Amino acid sequence: MIKHYLLGMGLMLFFGIQAQAQDPVIDNIIKEARENSQLKELGHELLDGIGPRLVGSPQMQQAHDWAVEKYQSWGIEARNEQWGEWRGWDRGITHIDMVEPWVRSLSGMQLAWSPSSPEGGAQGEVIVLPDLADASAFQAWLPNAKGKYVMISTPQLTGRPDYNWEEWATEESFEKMKEERAEFERAWNQRLQKTGLGRRELPQALEDAGALGIITSYWSRGFGANKIFSAMTKKVPTVDLSLEDYGMLYRLAESGKKPMIHLNAQSKETGVQPTFNTIAEIKGTEKPEEYVMLSAHFDSWDGGTGATDNGTGTILMMEVMRILKEVYPNPKRTILVGHWGSEEQGLNGSRAFVEDHPEIVANLQALFNQDNGTGRVANLSGQGFVDSYEYLGRWLSKVPREITRDIETTFPGNPGGGGSDYASFVAAKAPAFNLSSLSWSYYNYTWHTNLDTYDKIVFDDVQNNAILAAILVYMACEEPEMVSKELRIPLGRNGEPTDWPTPRSPTRKGGMD
Repeated sequence: MIKHYLLGMGLMLFFGIQAQAQDPVIDNIIKEARENSQLKELGHELLDGIGPRLVGSPQMQQAHDWAVEKYQSWGIEARNEQWGEWRGWDRGITHIDMVEPWVRSLSGMQLAWSPSSPEGGAQGEVIVLPDLADASAFQAWLPNAKGKYVMISTPQLTGRPDYNWEEWATEESFEKMKEERAEFERAWNQRLQKTGLGRRELPQALEDAGALGIITSYWSRGFGANKIFSAMTKKVPTVDLSLEDYGMLYRLAESGKKPMIHLNAQSKETGVQPTFNTIAEIKGTEKPEEYVMLSAHFDSWDGGTGATDNGTGTILMMEVMRILKEVYPNPKRTILVGHWGSEEQGLNGSRAFVEDHPEIVANLQALFNQDNGTGRVANLSGQGFVDSYEYLGRWLSKVPREITRDIETTFPGNPGGGGSDYASFVAAKAPAFNLSSLSWSYYNYTWHTNLDTYDKIVFDDVQNNAILAAILVYMACEEPEMVSKELRIPLGRNGEPTDWPTPRSPTRKGGMD
């Protein structure tokens, strides 16, 4: 990213000087956001009441319907737009108990789209994927997996995150641990490679050989945090165990103790399900065919309840629409919000919207997207739009100083090629901007993990983001003319010119293979 040469001057001008005479609409935005916030109620209803929103699940459909009803209760038009279909799946219970050499209930859960255990569950010995000479030796060993639960993930040598080691260990001990860990991970990766099978094929080969199930553990480098993604098996369950319980089973199996577990993982296949985006709209009065958009993906992985990915983005955009309807009910331009489906599988909902609504994309004044966690907005890039510094700077100057003071801007920046839904619009050369937030240990503790729950939300930060986004939308609506869409030539990491991202079509029928 290249900083605009006037960035320092711009930060002083735009962020350091707050106008004494504030716009009454902006005053009312701030007042409504601070005195009548609905964020906690929205978060509770969505995250605790409905739960995680895996594409194709009943909870995803419930969330779409809930959002439409909520918008309508605020006097905002809303609808669900179907853009495709997905494999339907409904998560049930997961109970995992070690029954030999002693009894303990284990901490774990089935992965998304996992097949079920037999009714009532099944008991079997736990074994470790062996370290064999080559693919032929692995094929010869495969019959040994019959009737067993097979562990295929790298065991962790330490259950303490690196920051905990840095705080308490000697430098020599910390370095020794990291070297041993790197060597162990290298050896485990070689063990996997010698099977001759890839990440998808290995679990399927084990189930075809008669394994009772697959045991994994995807530690997220934080205390108690595991990432929960999708199963690769078609007939037997795949479960993820906590680092602690996975390590115990591994050591017991390696030492010849022959641990036994009883696993009962239930789920239901619900057939092909329609997939939607939820779109809400406040119609413009002077330029209704020009648009300002809010953007946040609605779906989540389902290890937790999808609180910071992307419950916070969702309730933020809903709150902004509520506030604007209350204090700015007759905008000059049409305000839209898109709650996208299946972002986690490749920005599918937003890519479908871009493909299906070229008339909106062509007349888009600005789009503001929020995705990555609960923190206050800390970074804003111009996404390669040459004149973004000028108009975003003016709009930001109207936001309270205490909200903008820590925002780092990069102008004109480079176009984002992926990562979140704004990139679907940037690829179509529409001015779309990502409101990137402070980490709050997002990647270790909540991003796609079992710990991504309501209690991780920092509502003060989300409230500040609502004020920021509402003022940006208001200013974009009031802008006399359409903003410049002149593009810079993007620069690669080596500093050489590269190409603008190319629009990509969504997967409109997913999860069927």
